[in-house]
Amino acid sequence: MKGRRKQSAAWWQAGAVYQIYPRSFQDADGDGVGDLRGIIGRLDHLAWLGVDAVWLSPIFPSPMADFGYDVADYTSVDPLFGSLADLDELIKEIHARGMRALLDFVPNHTSDRHAWFLDARSSRGAAHRDWYIWRDPAAGGGPPNGWPSAFRGSAWEWDEHTGQYYFHAFLREQPDLDWTNPAVRSAMHDVMRFWFERGVDGFRIDVLWLLAKGPELTAGRAPGQLDAPDYSTLQPQVHDIVRGLRAVANEYDERVLIGEIYLPVEQLVSFYGADGSGIHLPFNFQLLLQPWRAPDVHAAVVGYEELLPVGAWPNWVLGNHDNSRVASRVGAAQARVAAMLLLTLRGTPTLYYGDEIGMADVNVPLAEQRDPQGLRGGVSRDPARTPMRWRAGPGAGFTKGAPWLPIGPAVDEISVAAQRDDPSSMLALHRRLLALRRAEPALSVGSWQDLGTAGSTLAYLRSDAERSFLVALNLAGAHSALPLAASSLSGSVAVSTLAGGAGERYANRSRLAPDEGLVVQLD
Repeated sequence: MKGRRKQSAAWWQAGAVYQIYPRSFQDADGDGVGDLRGIIGRLDHLAWLGVDAVWLSPIFPSPMADFGYDVADYTSVDPLFGSLADLDELIKEIHARGMRALLDFVPNHTSDRHAWFLDARSSRGAAHRDWYIWRDPAAGGGPPNGWPSAFRGSAWEWDEHTGQYYFHAFLREQPDLDWTNPAVRSAMHDVMRFWFERGVDGFRIDVLWLLAKGPELTAGRAPGQLDAPDYSTLQPQVHDIVRGLRAVANEYDERVLIGEIYLPVEQLVSFYGADGSGIHLPFNFQLLLQPWRAPDVHAAVVGYEELLPVGAWPNWVLGNHDNSRVASRVGAAQARVAAMLLLTLRGTPTLYYGDEIGMADVNVPLAEQRDPQGLRGGVSRDPARTPMRWRAGPGAGFTKGAPWLPIGPAVDEISVAAQRDDPSSMLALHRRLLALRRAEPALSVGSWQDLGTAGSTLAYLRSDAERSFLVALNLAGAHSALPLAASSLSGSVAVSTLAGGAGERYANRSRLAPDEGLVVQLD
């Protein structure tokens, strides 16, 4: 794609998304849990940083069995976070700073305390009974089949009152909705419209790839774990569901749908749909899951670019609330290189709160763990969900009370206050990269050209009709040769991962220093 971005790209193509985990961003009322008023008070940080959209993980009323991913009411706000009026004000303040507001939409399942499910389990003839997935016991008794839930144990829960099992892909407190029912689709479409009418600019859609269970459910074929490609991922019905969601978004101007889809890229790209009928941005998690080696990352980028359908826009994710933080996965020095990769690849980047200051996983003692996945024997996600560090001192500027998860060590170095005025800091690096993306369409919506790999280095060009930039990244802590096509170029270093590198001339370079990454404006 070429040309100035304001002429050729939607905001969600040119911009960068910032994910906030509301429990952990800023606590305004002192109860140790983040809230909406706290987020309002920190919006100036996001505007200063240079992000374009703010995505909030769930803030709907919930019993919090899975911290908001068990929704009890889709059209209100949990009192833990504030009120609907607070959310309206937050959306208004986000817009006032030139940013967009995105909400987390959880359509696969509700809370078992949602009014729909309370009615559904009241009797087999209840109005909402067929909004959920109910089955009789197996012939010999027990669950209908051996499907496991994501949080271990059976995916079937016995309901004594009505004498049937209901299906839950996750916790038993999260019964799955039956999206083959037109009434479910209609109700969920109305939820989307409710928020669009209040000014929400789009949704991140939770576990989108699991909405269609298909004939596997009645056939009883076990799906395996949720990352198994045969769970329900290739059911034709899921794309019909997606088309319906997209049609609702199309009723409004400049709305975006982002889908959580943990699938191989070959299957992921099918969610773009044909002729704009799919999700705008099916989340691409390769940088979360790929080995951190130049050949592997290079192959992932090239393969993704080749598989994208005509007209589809790429996207990249480096961190989120379900995975170990990037600084823990690749180390502090390489996290700087990873940030440069994320913010210079072609496509929309999503940045996880705290990654801009290099937050790492925090060791959460078993007695303080809160994540239901970890408490049931899986990998705890608590280490990547700890409170944002705003400044040194008790509570790290996040709360005046006792934080819901421990803050962790090294707040004197890893905090916004410690890094804001340090030109060599991780925070300064993010701000420079985001500013350069915004100023240079070549880096936001321009074309991408592969220059190959050499040793632990990969390189590529980002270009538009006016400018070209070389990006060269050493994904290791030792010197590495540059690809030949990159070493023959010349220009001025716009951003460097190393202190003092910006402004230097780039010419006749044959290798990169350990942990060095460069963005070079070419002559």
